[in-house]
Amino acid sequence: MSAYVALKHLHMTAAYLTVTLLLGRLMLDAMGIAGWRQTPMRWVPHLNDTVLLAAAIGLLGVGGWNPLEQSWLAVKLALLCGYICAGVFALKPSRGWRARFVAAVAALVQVILIICLATTKPGLF
Repeated sequence: MSAYVALKHLHMTAAYLTVTLLLGRLMLDAMGIAGWRQTPMRWVPHLNDTVLLAAAIGLLGVGGWNPLEQSWLAVKLALLCGYICAGVFALKPSRGWRARFVAAVAALVQVILIICLATTKPGLF
C-alpha cells in the first residue's frame, strides 16, 4: 500500500472519529452528564486531532499539494478554523444553552462542508 493511501485512510478515520467524539461530548452535555470532563473523553479528542493533523501534513507532503494553489484546500483550512472555534464555544459549560446549540450546529455544518470539499475537491476559482 502506498504512503498516500495509508495516510489518506488514517486521515479519514481520524476525521470521522473527531466528528463522533464531538457529537458524543455534545450529547453528554445535553443529557446533563457533566462528569465526562473528568474522564478520558476530555483528552482523547485532542490525541485524535493530533493524529488527524499529522496525517494531513503527511498528505500535503506526499501529495504535493499547496493550500495557496489549491482553492478547495484553502477553503477547507478556513472552515477547519471555524469548526474549531465553534466546537470550543459549543463545549463551554459557562455559555448559555442556546448559544452553545447554535455553536454546535455551526460546527457540524462546517465539518460537513469540510468533508464535502475533501471528497469532491472542486475547482472553486
